[in-house]
Amino acid sequence: MINRRSLLRTGGVLAATGALASAAPATSAAAEPEVELTTRNPLVEQRADPFITPPTDGMYYLTGSVPEYDRVVIRGASTLDGLSSARERTIWRRPASGAMGGYIWAPELHRIDGKWYVYFAAGDEDEPFRIRTYVLESANADPRESGWVLRGQMVTAWDTFTLDATTFAHRGRRYFLWAQSEPGIATNSNLYIAEMASPLALKTAPVRIATPTLPWEVQGFKVNEGPAVLIRNGRVFVTFSASATDARYCMGLLTADENANLLDARSWTKSPNPVFTTNTATSQYGPGHNSFTTVGSTDVLVYHARDYRDITGDPLFDPNRHTRVQRLHWNADGTPSFGVPVGRGGPIVRLSPGDAPALVVRHHEYRLRVDGNVRDVADSQFRFVPGFLGAGTVALQSVNFPDRYVRVSPDAITIDPFEDTDAYGRAASFVRLPGLSDRSAVSLRAGTDTYLAHDNGRLVLSRPGGDRDARRRATFRLE
Repeated sequence: MINRRSLLRTGGVLAATGALASAAPATSAAAEPEVELTTRNPLVEQRADPFITPPTDGMYYLTGSVPEYDRVVIRGASTLDGLSSARERTIWRRPASGAMGGYIWAPELHRIDGKWYVYFAAGDEDEPFRIRTYVLESANADPRESGWVLRGQMVTAWDTFTLDATTFAHRGRRYFLWAQSEPGIATNSNLYIAEMASPLALKTAPVRIATPTLPWEVQGFKVNEGPAVLIRNGRVFVTFSASATDARYCMGLLTADENANLLDARSWTKSPNPVFTTNTATSQYGPGHNSFTTVGSTDVLVYHARDYRDITGDPLFDPNRHTRVQRLHWNADGTPSFGVPVGRGGPIVRLSPGDAPALVVRHHEYRLRVDGNVRDVADSQFRFVPGFLGAGTVALQSVNFPDRYVRVSPDAITIDPFEDTDAYGRAASFVRLPGLSDRSAVSLRAGTDTYLAHDNGRLVLSRPGGDRDARRRATFRLE
């Protein structure tokens, strides 16, 4: 039997999927999410500023800042989950003195015209914060192999603090996007874009597209940095990070029409509020410096965050910014929906009723219902964890309120804080079965013959029996 006290101590989250498998009925194996993301969170510990490539020739490659800030590393695997234990190779190490002998930050790995390029920031040995952007090149098919050549500094309009470069292609043109301190502007860094003449040089003058001015961008430092690009739904989206690198660190969003002139600052609109921030309920602090990858047709958000708020000394030298991944969702209007940085644990799912596949189960004011276009995506995200009645039962844990579980009461179906009582255990435990109307989906039995079911926007208990429509309402696809 699952000990409820030990489950409460971990917030109900499992560090591995083995315990979940033992708690779920054997017949439920067919009802898994269609897109299986990694179950590890964090994915890799002590790797900040993470960059994971899109799948390339069947492989994902990960690079990022190491706590020592002294080298560029790459690891590769055929799955995101495999990156967690993959062997890491050092492809370049800073010189013992002189230029680039200082801090090495935020490498990014890009495949351009049959070659690999790493753009990274480096300081000098005698001035470690004299940060400039440099580029490495490799003609090898596998970027983990030796043979990388330093091609020198990426020259911009000013010889000033420069970092966090990325590159992307759009409409037959390749762009360079980076953070820099511009003379005459009293900020730590702004965001700039230029067209590239080659992977090693710019073709056009820089255009400033973002300056930290809003309250959430100037906490501790006036920072816009770490841009990442995602082109979807007729728009070019650029996420970026803002403020100091402690719990105030957060992500913002710029948007341009895909047909716009990306080298015109007027083409870009900054969202007024941050899109991804510290979440105390999930114990994730300072999420940011993200990148994007994909699993199949699913977009995946890659970022770093800490598991704690309080830091001794300069947060830049706290080593525990860990690489994390989670699914990126999309709103009905085509804009990205980031949700909250999720806590440690296994796969996250959304449940869509069989009779209304465009809708999802969500909670609002702690009561469960079924809605469409849920912009607060975390309200519709859950984890299956071991139930409170022993083997053969499961519980549904809220992702953004991980101390709460789906609970059946006489008046409503809610998410309620855990209580170490038999009554709570009975009300918050279900038997997970293949879907009554679709065996690739799931049904959740709450009693001998009662199931969770959709009823005109409500989540209710139902006795579907052999009724075809009722069985469909008691079946849920997992997204």
